Order: sequence, then C-alpha cells, then structure tokens
Amino acid sequence: MKRFAHQIPSVTNLEPVDTPDSPYYYTFKVQCTSCREVHPNWVGISRHRESTASIVDAPGKYVQESPPKPQRLVRIDCRGLEFVEFKPDGGEWTATGSESSTKFSGIDLDQGDWYDYDEKSGEE
Repeated sequence: MKRFAHQIPSVTNLEPVDTPDSPYYYTFKVQCTSCREVHPNWVGISRHRESTASIVDAPGKYVQESPPKPQRLVRIDCRGLEFVEFKPDGGEWTATGSESSTKFSGIDLDQGDWYDYDEKSGEE
C-alpha cells in the first residue's frame, strides 16, 4: 500500500471529485511484480469502471497535518503489479481552507501545483 505526504499550505481535506457523472482516474506508473518491468505508459483506474485493479473504498480526504504524515487517499486491490508513481491529473479536486473553512472546487493538479486566493484568511 502506497501512502503519500505533501505540504499543501493553507488547505486541508484535499480530495478528488469522483462521482459516476464525473469519475476520477487515478493515474499510475505500474511495475510487474514477476519481471519487475515498469510499463512505459501511465495507467488510469476509476472506481466507476471495471478493470483488473479494483478500487476497494471510496476516496478519502488528505487532511493537512504539521509535519505532513503519510496518508491513504484510496485503497486499490491489484494483483501482479505494483504502483511505482502517482500522477494527480485524472480529474478535478476539492479542498477546504485550513484556517477559514473556505471551500475550493475545480482544482486542477495536472501541472503538480495549484494556487488560489482565500479571501477569508487573506492568504494565497
């Protein structure tokens, strides 16, 4: 099971938008557990679509902690492969301002970074 920790200033409860109408595709580089070969292409998995890797639970929220601690975002049952890298560009994300409780939606993490201004807290 892979867990990740990341410092995301001023927001908490980061989670993907993952509904039947707007499925999120968890995108990974995968490695065969037998031959240890890494597949050259990124592989997308959705909990709303059948595949050989199955998403066991609905996605969780990444809650900001100080210092950042590894957390599970989604649990995936897969056989014969191992996830070696995650790319958060399978759809939109939402988050909440950690100090202000401002709701942010439409977060695009395709480029790895996201910035917005929280008017309630006066912070970016």
